[in-house]
Amino acid sequence: MKQNKRIPRISTRGFYDLGTGKTIKKKPYDLYPKRFFVELGKYPEFTIMVHGLRNNKSDAIAKFRIAQNRLRQLGYRHPVIGFSYDSNTKGVQYKSGVLEATMIGRIIARKNGKNLAQFVQNFKKNCPHTKIRLMGHSLGTEVILYALVSLKHKKNTIESVYFFGSSITSLQMLKLGRTVKDVIAKKILNYYSLRDEVLKYAHEHQMIESPIGCLSLRETIPKYVQKQVRPRNHRFASYSSTLVSFP
Repeated sequence: MKQNKRIPRISTRGFYDLGTGKTIKKKPYDLYPKRFFVELGKYPEFTIMVHGLRNNKSDAIAKFRIAQNRLRQLGYRHPVIGFSYDSNTKGVQYKSGVLEATMIGRIIARKNGKNLAQFVQNFKKNCPHTKIRLMGHSLGTEVILYALVSLKHKKNTIESVYFFGSSITSLQMLKLGRTVKDVIAKKILNYYSLRDEVLKYAHEHQMIESPIGCLSLRETIPKYVQKQVRPRNHRFASYSSTLVSFP
């Protein structure tokens, strides 16, 4: 099964209003291409990558390709799938609208946690022994966290989780992290940077309080570990370049 030309993806594009965060479509997700997902159970494992804020459809695919290429460089020979959602909220590119757009983006991310969890549950019904890893950048880590919350009664459903430049707040992680520990077989690994300019700005301007992608987490949570890295900037391409091994 070749992945060179097309990046397989789970998509909820158009499911949520980019200006308000309200739900437009109540279906769980779309799959592209569908044939790929029919055959996905043949693999022993796969990784789902979830992009961050300010990504339209084509931007998201670019992030998925970065993840795919980097993991291949590190010797990972299993499928890398994208989770594409409505993160290009209205006004996020302007200083005057960035606060509201970020808040709406976080609402949409939280809702998408249930969409991602539904895919995982549906897949696991037919392929219970296939390992699933989740990788998220920035706002995408919030999608993953709330997917784990939705799966909290499903023990060892997710093999491992990887956060890069996470926008999850310390309070969120402390409150929810302990409730999702049994969902994860191995670990949550948080790659954080003290110099992340986007997260520092968000914290200083009270948009995101104490994001763990910048300030790390000061308390211990079961199965949660963190690693300080030095990416050039907040972009996923920079964070992915700091990876030295996977999984």
